[in-house]
Amino acid sequence: MSHLVRTPVTAPVPVVLAGARGHGRWHLDNLRRLQERGTVRLAGICELTPLTADELPEGLAAPEQSADFGALLDSTGARIAVVCTPIPTHTDLALTAAGRGVHLLLEKPPAPSYAEFSRMADGVAAAGVACQIGFQSLGSHAVPAIRRLIDEGAIGEVVGVGGAGAWARPESYYRRAPWAGRRRLNGVDVVDGVLTNPLAHAVATGLALLGTGRADDVTGIETELLRANAIESDDTSCVRVATPRGPVAVAATLCAEQPGEPYVVVHGHRGRVTFWYKQDRVLLQRAGHGPEEILYGRTDLLENLVAHLTDGTDLLVPPAATGAFMKVVEAIRLADEPARLPSGAWHFDEDEQRRVVTGIDGLVASCADTLALYSELGASWALAKEVST
Repeated sequence: MSHLVRTPVTAPVPVVLAGARGHGRWHLDNLRRLQERGTVRLAGICELTPLTADELPEGLAAPEQSADFGALLDSTGARIAVVCTPIPTHTDLALTAAGRGVHLLLEKPPAPSYAEFSRMADGVAAAGVACQIGFQSLGSHAVPAIRRLIDEGAIGEVVGVGGAGAWARPESYYRRAPWAGRRRLNGVDVVDGVLTNPLAHAVATGLALLGTGRADDVTGIETELLRANAIESDDTSCVRVATPRGPVAVAATLCAEQPGEPYVVVHGHRGRVTFWYKQDRVLLQRAGHGPEEILYGRTDLLENLVAHLTDGTDLLVPPAATGAFMKVVEAIRLADEPARLPSGAWHFDEDEQRRVVTGIDGLVASCADTLALYSELGASWALAKEVST
């Protein structure tokens, strides 16, 4: 354990945000919301180039800014750091905070490799600080509700979980940062693929619904990684994770014909539960009953972290709960380079300036329905699956 002397944490908790542009803007808005409620106080922003007044949400006073994360933590007296920076920087920044006794909300994916994830998790544990991994979908009240339905036998014996994500991203998406769409950058792992970053929630949520989120819950992984875009990483992929409670198969693309809400579906012998995780919406379909649709609430992960520090509430997404997801990241990192889809498999949408894979929407949905991979569904361009144990 750390030699640091702990002082009680009381609200409003001073917070430093590392990475306030891109997805970091969402965190800025959330910090403003929580600051208005008296939960937190935005004490500092760490960016290589300081934010201008126009970049701060209305009503959020300009905090201290610095490109030196450690110095900013020291000068602000921060008790929590929100880390929303490029994937390869996560572990070092997390350990910088942990070494100062600063608790963490670490964006997903927590690290680009299992070794880096272990280094982060071990360092955080040794420092005795709390760490929440930013899988916001795991804050949905639908997750424990679906687990209860499974445990109560509402859909019979579970066969497995499927996941489907059909999203669209313009070619400019891969030009927004040097690491975007890369597997490695300057010799350092990045692993910015469709399953490991933009649609990582589908993988993590599917594993969570089965209660198989820990690293030792994974007994095997099969991947099929492909790309339509002129990138190094994958944009149209599927994975099947073997667990003691059944398979979790997720298919995802950033080249959808008609982009839709991503979802996971738990298949049972007597029914199914579909969860649109960005909407907190659940559809229960089972033998002998009409369909039931329920909209659930959600606990914000930063609020949960503050509650953990102030009154001992259990963390919703500690690092150990994402170990299985990180096993998937590792399998994708070690897999062969993603295969380039043949030119006849996709077309360029001039209006939206993006590449569209023909028939991919139906194929992604079929993977979630059947727990099969692209190659097993007869996709002409799919390669034989790569197996990792």
